[in-house]
Amino acid sequence: MTWVGARMPRKEDPRLLRGLGRFGDDISAGGQAWARVIRSPAAHGRLRSVDTRQAARAAGVIRAVTAADLPPGLAIPVRLALQGIDLTPYLQPVLATDVVRYVGEPLAVVVAEDPYAAEDAAELVDIDIDEEPAVLDAETAAQPGSPRLFPAGNVAADFTLGYGDVDAAFARAAHVVETGIEIGRHTAVPLEPRALLADVDPRTGALSIFGMTKVPVFNRGVLASMLGIDETLIRVHAVDAGGGFGVRGEFYPEDFLVPWLARALGRPVKWTEDRAEHLVAVNHSRQQSHRIAAAFDAAGRITAIRADVLHDNGAYCRTHGITVPELTVAMLPGPYRLPAYRGRIRVVLTNKTPCGTYRAPGRFEGTTAREQLLDVAAGQLRMDRLELRRRNLLTAGELPHRRPITALGTDMVLDAGDYPGLLDGAVIEAERLGYSSEVHRGRQRGLLRGLGVAAFLEKSGLGPQETADVMISDDGAVRVLSGGTSLGQGVETVLAQIAADALGADPASISVVCGDTELQPFGMGSWASRTTVVAGNAVHAAAHAVKLRATQLAARMLEVGQDDLIVGHSAISVRGDPAATVTLGQVARAAAPASEYLLPGEPAGLSARRRFDVAHMTYPYGVHIAVVEVDPGTGRVRVLRYLVAYEVGRAVNPMLVEGQLRGGAAQGIGGALLEEFSYDEAGQPQATTFMEYRMPTAAEVPPIDVLVTQRAPAPGNPLGLRGAGEGGVSAAGAALA
Repeated sequence: MTWVGARMPRKEDPRLLRGLGRFGDDISAGGQAWARVIRSPAAHGRLRSVDTRQAARAAGVIRAVTAADLPPGLAIPVRLALQGIDLTPYLQPVLATDVVRYVGEPLAVVVAEDPYAAEDAAELVDIDIDEEPAVLDAETAAQPGSPRLFPAGNVAADFTLGYGDVDAAFARAAHVVETGIEIGRHTAVPLEPRALLADVDPRTGALSIFGMTKVPVFNRGVLASMLGIDETLIRVHAVDAGGGFGVRGEFYPEDFLVPWLARALGRPVKWTEDRAEHLVAVNHSRQQSHRIAAAFDAAGRITAIRADVLHDNGAYCRTHGITVPELTVAMLPGPYRLPAYRGRIRVVLTNKTPCGTYRAPGRFEGTTAREQLLDVAAGQLRMDRLELRRRNLLTAGELPHRRPITALGTDMVLDAGDYPGLLDGAVIEAERLGYSSEVHRGRQRGLLRGLGVAAFLEKSGLGPQETADVMISDDGAVRVLSGGTSLGQGVETVLAQIAADALGADPASISVVCGDTELQPFGMGSWASRTTVVAGNAVHAAAHAVKLRATQLAARMLEVGQDDLIVGHSAISVRGDPAATVTLGQVARAAAPASEYLLPGEPAGLSARRRFDVAHMTYPYGVHIAVVEVDPGTGRVRVLRYLVAYEVGRAVNPMLVEGQLRGGAAQGIGGALLEEFSYDEAGQPQATTFMEYRMPTAAEVPPIDVLVTQRAPAPGNPLGLRGAGEGGVSAAGAALA
């Protein structure tokens, strides 16, 4: 194979770097109207009225809509139902009716001829809210006497995952170490906020949707159900996206409102949020309190871990349901040998923006808690931090290792790898790069410098399936239609590389279309580090099927046996006779319906659709090492050096893997040191601009060193792939702390 593993420049970049990208806000339709959402200014209270009469009379306004104008009972459904927990009582309505539960909750929407008129009219909507005390602390909200935000109470879920006799292990432990860890409230802030355009065919009511990039097929199904129309009347189009990171592309209230308005008005409707809106409207994440303890024997081996986690989910359960809490406790044991484990988590609702996934959901939180616990334990047991980890990491000979826990509905089987080997490799690389000497030199000058290390386990390749079509046209061009979507990761490039290898073609001849529900109606989208693994193997299978079909036809054309043929350079040749050659384009023409080379009843065309099914996820792993300096006078923290070591199984494009790890590390540094949402006592958010929600810049993020290894191909897929999208962020909180 020649293209898989190549550091090929991204196919997307010539378009994007010349300003020819097609992002959400770039797309417009003739005669479009503009929508502006009116949001709650209060965190909690009875909604007495939303008066839109003055706004409706304003210049340029077409319509003003409240919940009373919508079909009753509309709520955003959960995409991932886990642990058999019914979250129906806690779902978010499209527009609030009688209660508001967070600042930023949608109350109404104004549609006007231009965005300025819509924004001016939104200021004229009169909102009457009988404010009630905001419930802002999850621990308080979980208490029986706390004000009830929902009739069913404030605890949406309370469940435990685990195995083994944890109590007995702690009772006979030689040492017990316990600590408390708080994880702040973060969100993703992609370069491009959300944008949505819904165009409507006034004759049929069919909708074309631009902007639902992450999970277009799921979103199409939700929208069709809520509108009460057949899903074939909705086409979701792929667009470029300025980052996703978990928050973009889920189904939000606006994803119903904009298409509904387009159908109601019989004309296109467009909506683009501003940054202040984004910071209070899209999913927040991370905020958890951990009380975690480990039992050790006399030799420093872990015999059990128990964790009690409180998850502040904000005001509602959105599409992710309890994905983040479940992943927190399911993945918290990490890459360690753990005879007994119990993780309890309570999902508590408060008067804050609702939560969902954000890059490495649950793993950032669980890894931060577990690895800090191990550092505390190393101090109390008077052991070297690295030696404590080496002693407890699962070895290569112990894999595959089955944990009697499910994660995202699949059995947890840690498939293959060498966890201690990667830890040692990371330490050697850090020494080679001078990390320890930099700490030593700083301390000699009286500076407070330290070296942080954290090991982590990731998950990727979640199913249940992905589908791909591969087709070759008469001129030899290859088209790949994938249900995976691109949020900026380079998906077009890696899928083209995979198809090129399987077909023996040049990636330059391959075009990849992602996220178009009409062209590929069976896609699962891009999330959970799954696209390269699942969509890539689907493309691999479809391309191999096309190659087999092409060699069948070429054998007839060249009058030789299939075993005598060689495929490469977008052509098929007779072994030992390179002059006897047909191009893939010629083979495609030979597959036309009236071709003499088709057998009676044989289907025409040179194409194939294949599905890749997934029974178990695959588990990449890695190590973060950081050199950090603290100014004792000001408390300022500087990250001086940072290394991410990561086992990717097989890198389709090592350059893109390294880019993913570096970008993730930047986000992890921001989350650990700079970014956090806070609220005042009335529930008013205190971070509504980048002046308060502090993003890391080049001044705060050092050059990120990476060590990518490919020594443990995943056994669960033909290409041996493991995802790389989240490994750069997973252990940042732990290493920096």
